[in-house]
Amino acid sequence: MSANCLLDIENLQVSFFTPAGEVKAVSGVSYTLNHGEVLGIVGESGSGKSVSAYTLMGLIANPGKIVGGTVDFNGHQVHKMTEKEFRKMRGSEVSIIFQDPMTSLNPVFTIGSQLMEMLRLHTNKNKEERKARAIELLRLVGMNEPEKRLKQYPHEFSGGMRQRVMIAMALACEPKLLIADEPTTALDVTIQAQILELMVELKKKINMSIIMITHDLGVVSDVCDRIAVMYAGKIVEIGSTDDIFYNPKHCYTEGLLRSIPKLHEKGHERLVPIEGVPVDLLSPPAGCPFAPRCDKCMKICLRQMPEYTEISPGHKSACWQLQKEQFENAEGGNKE
Repeated sequence: MSANCLLDIENLQVSFFTPAGEVKAVSGVSYTLNHGEVLGIVGESGSGKSVSAYTLMGLIANPGKIVGGTVDFNGHQVHKMTEKEFRKMRGSEVSIIFQDPMTSLNPVFTIGSQLMEMLRLHTNKNKEERKARAIELLRLVGMNEPEKRLKQYPHEFSGGMRQRVMIAMALACEPKLLIADEPTTALDVTIQAQILELMVELKKKINMSIIMITHDLGVVSDVCDRIAVMYAGKIVEIGSTDDIFYNPKHCYTEGLLRSIPKLHEKGHERLVPIEGVPVDLLSPPAGCPFAPRCDKCMKICLRQMPEYTEISPGHKSACWQLQKEQFENAEGGNKE
């Protein structure tokens, strides 16, 4: 790992051992994350986005299990950590914002008690200092009348306010890494924009890294430095935000981009859906998992998973079609 590297995941494999068989939720995922960087992980439901990130916090419950690979985070070998070690790390070094804040907050405790509990567990502050820090955190996330809010319960808050509380709790101990698991899905469009803007501002203030998990490419376009596109437990393409949006090289990435409504288009234009259904992870195909739904599928796509092809520094894709194009271009150049 380089000095600037906060997280290094190499060939991570996570399976769920169910009565029906082994579900290979994550199959050979590798990526790095630098200090202060924002990485977006996108893909449809069931692609392994959340499972790969939850592994960092030891939140993979039975029957889930890491069956291969390494996860190095901030000096920790996460794949070897015990539950006791995870409890010390959660909240202090890595925090998470879940999708639905109402199910993440305890309805019988006040907002203040839940915020101060986080500080009690991970800091040496006394009661007065914890209260002052809780007020400071609520003010930091744009909450009006923070002293009054400490005494209120989650049901007294709107969806956007509850999500702000979750962000305040996640930032209480100024973690190195924040995992945001679809943090705006349960919110309306205007509140979505406010929450995303708030996260970017806070990232700059404390130089925090963020992993943004979402199925919405529109969310990551303005926030992320790099994007990893996942399908059926694998990263099929990874690159900078500009690479993914303006020079996509995997057929699945292209399909995701075609399905986004374009406001600047004149007249009416039909959205192009991705035909077919996701693969069964109980018995994943030998070849490219996207092959059965790909309109450019070749025979080799069904038989063998392609290696990554590097398009430019930091931008790579696992697609036989891309290898074919590069081979044809090289052949054309040789003839000339």
